[in-house]
Amino acid sequence: MSSDHEQTPVRASRIGIIGAGISGIAAAKELSSYAPIVFEATGSIGGVWKHCSFASTKLQTPRCDFEFSDYPWPERDNESFPSHVEILDYLHGYAAHFDVLKYVQYNSRVVEIRYVGEHATSSMPRRDDGLLNSSEYGSLLKGQPVWEVAVETGPSKTIQWYAFEFILMCIGKYGDVPRMPVFPRNRGREEFQGEVLHTMDYARLDEDGAKNLLRGKKVAVVGYKKSAIDLAVECAEANQGPEGQACTMVIRTLHWTVPSYWIWGLPFYLFYSTRSSQFLHEKPDQNLLWTLLCPLLSPMRRAISKFIESYLVWKLPLVKYGLKPDHPFEEDYASCQMAILPENFFSEADKGKIQFKRAPSRWWFWSRGIEFEDGSKLEADVVILATGYDGKQKLQSLLAEPFRSLVVDSSGVMPLYRGTIHPMIPNMAFVGYVESVSNLHTAELRCKWLAQLVNDKFKLPPVEAMIRQVTQEMEVMKRTTRFYKRHCISTFSINHSDELCREMGWTPWRKSNWLSEAFSPYSSQDYADQKADKKDD
Repeated sequence: MSSDHEQTPVRASRIGIIGAGISGIAAAKELSSYAPIVFEATGSIGGVWKHCSFASTKLQTPRCDFEFSDYPWPERDNESFPSHVEILDYLHGYAAHFDVLKYVQYNSRVVEIRYVGEHATSSMPRRDDGLLNSSEYGSLLKGQPVWEVAVETGPSKTIQWYAFEFILMCIGKYGDVPRMPVFPRNRGREEFQGEVLHTMDYARLDEDGAKNLLRGKKVAVVGYKKSAIDLAVECAEANQGPEGQACTMVIRTLHWTVPSYWIWGLPFYLFYSTRSSQFLHEKPDQNLLWTLLCPLLSPMRRAISKFIESYLVWKLPLVKYGLKPDHPFEEDYASCQMAILPENFFSEADKGKIQFKRAPSRWWFWSRGIEFEDGSKLEADVVILATGYDGKQKLQSLLAEPFRSLVVDSSGVMPLYRGTIHPMIPNMAFVGYVESVSNLHTAELRCKWLAQLVNDKFKLPPVEAMIRQVTQEMEVMKRTTRFYKRHCISTFSINHSDELCREMGWTPWRKSNWLSEAFSPYSSQDYADQKADKKDD
C-alpha cells in the first residue's frame, strides 16, 4: 500500500467518521457544522442492526428507552420491543430528518490509518516516559492534518488517501471480526463432515436460506447469550413436526435471563436505573465518605440481587434445565449481559426442540460433531458459533504502532476517558466501545459532549488525570463483576452522564422535581437540547 500513499491525500473535511451505525450517524448529526466525511464499508447505514441481525432479532427494551433525544419514535408509548427492521427504519428516518446522509460515502472501507502529526517520525512517548504524565491532551482540531486514512472503494478496490485533523472511530465492538475458538491440532473444523459457520455468516442468509440450513438438521449452537438464544428459537421453529430435529445449545458460561421487565410485580428500573437505586453502587471519582459508605451498603446490594434471582428461579425452569448461574444476577447486569428471553424459548425446550449441553472449558470437532474434554460427544449436522466478535482486533488492524499496542491496556480493556477519548492516542475519539443498558442514549450523549469538546467549549484534563480516571473506573468494574472486560457502566450510568453534563456546563440533575430525580428512570429525553441550558435552582 506504500505505493498508493505517494498520491496527495484529499483534504475534503477536517473531521472523518469511520462507520455509519448508530454512533456514526449520531456523531455526523452533532458535528454537521464541520461537514464531516462518514466512511461506511457497506452499501447502507445501520451497523450491526443491518448486518448482524437475524429474522427474529428484536431490541431488548421498549422503543421509548432506545431513541434519540430530539427524534422520538412514532407510537413511542407502544411497549412492544421493535424488530431490527423497525430500528433500521427509525435510524433512516433520523438520518433523513437531520440531513446527514449527504455526509456518508458508501462502499468505502477504511484499510489503514497513519499518524502524521507531531512526533510522527520519531517514537511517540509512552505512559512511563515521564513526558506524558504532565502533558495536556490539547485541542482536537490542530489546524493541519494529524491522520491520513486509506479508503478502498469500488470493485477494483482502488485506494484513495484522505487527510483529517480529527478522526472519530464508530465501527463498534460487534461485527466484521468474529471471535473464533482455538482448537488442538487435527481437531479443528476441517475434521467435521458437517457445516460450520459463525452467527455473522448466519446473519447474511435470507429467511428461506436460514430455514433450509436448519430444517431437519441436528444443529449445535455454541453460546448462551442473546444471539445464541435467538438462534436456538429460530432453529426450533424451523424444526416443528415429527420430522424436526432438536437444537442443542452448548453452554460453557451461564448467564441470567429475564422474561420481562417486571420483578414480583415491580418495574425493573426501580432496582438499577434510577438515581436512588444507583446510590447503592460504587462509582468512579467518589469522595472518601462515599468510599467508606459503599462497603456498608453491600448487604442491600446483595439483597436486591437475591430478590431478583428468587423471582427468576420461580418464574423460569432454570433449575429443571440446569441453567441457574452460580454468580449473582448483579454481575450480569453490571456487565450488560442480561438477556431478555423470547416468549417461546422454554416452551420449545419443554417440547424437546431446544436442548442444553453444559460444556467443560475445552471442546473440539470430530467427524460427526463436537467432542468435549470429558470424553462425551454430541452429534451434529450443523454447528453455529455464537462466540461473539473481536472489535478491538478490528481497531488494531487499522492502526500502526505504537497506537496498535496502546488500543487496549494490560487488562485487555480500552482505557477511554468518558467512554470516548483514549488519553494515549491524539486527535482521535471512539464511540460505541463502552456499553450501558441503553447504548443509543449513551452514544448520543457522548457525541454531544464530543461536539462541544471539538468546539473548544471546555478543555480535557491533563493526560495523567484522564488515565487516573479510567483506572478508577476499571477498578470499580473489577470489584463489581468478574466480566469486567466487557466495559459496561450500567450500575453507575447516571453518574457517567452527570460527569459529561458537568464538563459541558449542563445541570446534571435533569428532572423537574426531587421525587422524579430520585425514583424515575433516566432516558435520552432528559438530555434533549432544549434542556441543555437548564440552571441550578
